[in-house]
Amino acid sequence: MSSIRTDIAGCLCPAPAVHRAHRTRLRALAAPVVLTLALQIPPTPATAQTTDPPQLPVIELVTDGSGTRLQVDGDDMMVLGVNWDYFPRGTTYNYNFWTEPDHVIEAALEREMSLLKAMGGNAIRTYVGITPRWVRHIYERYGIFTILNHAMGRYGVTAGGVFSPNTDYSDPRARAVLMAEVEELVSDFRDTPGVLMWLLGNENNYGLVWSSAETEDLPEEEANTVRARHMYSLFGEVARRVKEIDPSRPVAMANGDLQYLDIIAEEVPDLDIFGTNVYRGISFGELFQEVQDVLDRPVMFTEFGSDAWNAKNMHEDQVAQARYLIGQWREIYEQSAGKGQLGNSIGGATFQWTDGWWKFGQEDRLDIQDTNASWANGGYTEDFVEGRNNMNEEWWGIVAKGPTDHNNLYELYPRAAYYALQAAYELDPYAPGTDLTAIREHFASIQPANMGLKAQGDRAALLASALDRVQISGVRIELETFSTGGSLLSTPEEPPARNPPYPSFRGFDQMQSFYADLTARPTGNLIANVSFNMLGDVPTNPIDEIFYENRGRPRDVRGQGEDVTLQDIERLKVYSASVSWDDEWFQLEGFYRSGHYHWGYEGDFFGLYQEANYGPNIDVYNGLAPVGVEITGKRSLDGLKVAVGPELWWGANPAVLVKQQANLGPVQSTVIYQEDLAEAGKAASSFAIPLPPTRKATVHLAATRGGATFEVGGIMSGRTKVGQAFQLVDGGAGDYRVLQDEIRTSDALGAKAKISLTRGRLNWYVQGAAMGLVADGGFTQTQTFTGWTLKDTG
Repeated sequence: MSSIRTDIAGCLCPAPAVHRAHRTRLRALAAPVVLTLALQIPPTPATAQTTDPPQLPVIELVTDGSGTRLQVDGDDMMVLGVNWDYFPRGTTYNYNFWTEPDHVIEAALEREMSLLKAMGGNAIRTYVGITPRWVRHIYERYGIFTILNHAMGRYGVTAGGVFSPNTDYSDPRARAVLMAEVEELVSDFRDTPGVLMWLLGNENNYGLVWSSAETEDLPEEEANTVRARHMYSLFGEVARRVKEIDPSRPVAMANGDLQYLDIIAEEVPDLDIFGTNVYRGISFGELFQEVQDVLDRPVMFTEFGSDAWNAKNMHEDQVAQARYLIGQWREIYEQSAGKGQLGNSIGGATFQWTDGWWKFGQEDRLDIQDTNASWANGGYTEDFVEGRNNMNEEWWGIVAKGPTDHNNLYELYPRAAYYALQAAYELDPYAPGTDLTAIREHFASIQPANMGLKAQGDRAALLASALDRVQISGVRIELETFSTGGSLLSTPEEPPARNPPYPSFRGFDQMQSFYADLTARPTGNLIANVSFNMLGDVPTNPIDEIFYENRGRPRDVRGQGEDVTLQDIERLKVYSASVSWDDEWFQLEGFYRSGHYHWGYEGDFFGLYQEANYGPNIDVYNGLAPVGVEITGKRSLDGLKVAVGPELWWGANPAVLVKQQANLGPVQSTVIYQEDLAEAGKAASSFAIPLPPTRKATVHLAATRGGATFEVGGIMSGRTKVGQAFQLVDGGAGDYRVLQDEIRTSDALGAKAKISLTRGRLNWYVQGAAMGLVADGGFTQTQTFTGWTLKDTG
């Protein structure tokens, strides 16, 4: 048999490229030949590459009795910047904008930089990844400088062929790797017009968590101080080397607030600008004075701002975001040189230009702008409640991003904060007559409510684009042709019975299947998706007995003494559905044939809650699972998770599972309870055979010290089977006995222990379990270092 298939896929409106992609289906009956048609929009001509030698602006810091100014070609310049990146909806941290075709990059930069320039911005802070060509392009076309940032191991480093997520700054190999990376970066970009300064790190002081013999036995505060000195000494060495390679630009760092300021003063003497990420609310407090007293360097805020989501009332609050930015930028202006104050402020980069849809979760829910508040900050009073989180990672943009098109481009929708900054930047901080009185009068005239009114049209346009997707978010058409024939067939030409499990005729047949995906988002914290399937022609040849579209095949049934053929069976059916509700007390995820993950990395040591992401198998076997709801608690319910459903995975009994996690000092504890509510119905697959209802409970304890993780757990499973008889055959052929016994309470108990060690190139673990006869969990869902999964239970 052979199969020729043509898929026609389309979307009535832009949809993000998400990792939950449409299914790819390969029939077991034959290897298909896939014909693919693609329409490509012709690329626009790339910007002509100039051969002129680069004209580098003169960038310097000038200090006099009035303070310190950053000057470019002799003109005073305050850094009116933003933290900038480019991540379309549905992408995550591993998306690389700079690998897109030139015409896509140019089109995106035209939208982004034109809008930033119209706001009055003059700089972007961005990380490694951008190339010299595009730094120069942004500068020469839009007049916007780039602050080039190397993270200095903030997110891990690969040294000696081993990646460590927590950089050990005392390790000579790690220090050498980071030094070499920065040297290469500066060498590559030093002749590039548009580079404003070199920026080292990103609040690395918040990541001092590596373990070493030097710090292992110290109290935590002392250990962190030792680690900090190692780290800042590397910053000092790198800063000195950067100035040797490129003495024409300032060197800055991005510290987390003012922590370890005294160590910075000692270890980083070649630092030109003290950059800091500060989230204190509407005022920076005594920050300028403290930097002046301890470090005596100009201050540039590398991150600051406010999110645009009110976690207390669960709605977008653009006016509050604008109010915070107005207050923060007023202080930056007031503390600049020549205002009679300290004069050590040279500007900042507002966090951030656009919303980061991937920030919470990072690898899932990428097509949803999460409203989860992941940390608390009392400086933002509108939505702060004691004991509750109020900072929303995915809502910091001063412009919102619209749906993504086929080129990974999206429209930008300014918020009230954008218009507030546009008004603020109309005042030149270094113009004659710009004194404290002029600054305060200017900022007092910028009313957040008025900026909110100005942004209403942009918000309405964004909501209109979302409403377009409420109706139809995707369309897919599948057309398949089957050929049944050939000289090597062994099946008879005339089948002896109706509906046989082999081809009923030789020749061609076809299948037509149509899909429509609907999305609804009635509020910012609720989104629902439903995918419908409509059948056209369904092949009468029973090539595959149980695949999804077989439901539409004519069926012969016997009624009133004669055969009756039923036509058009379930022509229209819900293919999959999901709902996500983010409340202040819980996160609810509902799923029907849309999948869910296991809890193995959340303390499910015995694999009670199995993963249900079946991919194409869900159609090959016409699976109706998974279906159910997961609820994750917040606030005082943090650590609680509940899953309930009629079939949480194939073959599962209707059940409810409850998980509670808590930290007991250095030990993380997890307790899980499972109660089967009934027995599942018949299964269509051999690996989903229903089991009698049961009751299970597990406990898991885990602790990490010195690179080693220790885990121990116990299980009670099958208590409902106590008293049931079972038989055992003992002996061999011709000489055997049939023994009979019954299940005891001890048969429902089990235990398991595991030790894992990761150190340098060495990764090892040892694991063992002792399980009673009916102490059955599932197989281990988590993978080992080699990618294997163990089956010591289940």
